[in-house]
Amino acid sequence: MARLRLYPTTTPNSPLEIRTQPPHENCSNLVTMTLYAATSNPGKLAEFSTSASSAGIDVLALPGLQSMPEPVEDAPTFMGNAELKAVAYSLLAPGLLVFADDSGLAADALNGQPGVRSARFADDLGFEPGLGTKDERNNRCLLSLLANHPDRTARFVCTLALACDGEVLLRSEGTVEGRLLEAPRGKDGFGYDPLFLIPSLNLTLAELSREQKWQISHRGNAFRDLLAQLQETPL
Repeated sequence: MARLRLYPTTTPNSPLEIRTQPPHENCSNLVTMTLYAATSNPGKLAEFSTSASSAGIDVLALPGLQSMPEPVEDAPTFMGNAELKAVAYSLLAPGLLVFADDSGLAADALNGQPGVRSARFADDLGFEPGLGTKDERNNRCLLSLLANHPDRTARFVCTLALACDGEVLLRSEGTVEGRLLEAPRGKDGFGYDPLFLIPSLNLTLAELSREQKWQISHRGNAFRDLLAQLQETPL
């Protein structure tokens, strides 16, 4: 049976008990290296699957995900939320290797905000309720807080947690550094991508092709780290 490199738990006070122990014997897909993604986002699934296939690992959508109750993401860190989701969904899919991600934007001028609340930033602050899409409102909210601020440095962070039967087996994290523009650029991507400039390319994430973005993005970096850990596993 494969042995996995384990890491210490980072959120001991989480509402769900996060345990880091050797996997149960019924997690037989450790041998075949099939991972189940706790996401219904087709873009994410395509990126995960394509990247994993080059390493000889299969990635499939978690069966029945749409009918599973969503765990409350109330951890104070990205990794804490990734762990919560991976644990909760793996308990509902016995014997499967399930991974979940959590990600967001951290602006230095705002002491790391929006952070774990990136997707709900405008809602949390009551900013322009009902005016435009959630992404548009989040972007305008961010720009309003950064108005005339000289420090535009920021990073995207993505964390991944892999679990089986409620036990966290592996964790990974990826980041990408950049600067926040004063106005959006580009029509691809989502979230804060149109505001996030990669200085070395002079392009925002919303101006990159999917392939270019995956090569430098926080999610791509986190997933490649997870794959590297899996490949180090002696069979």
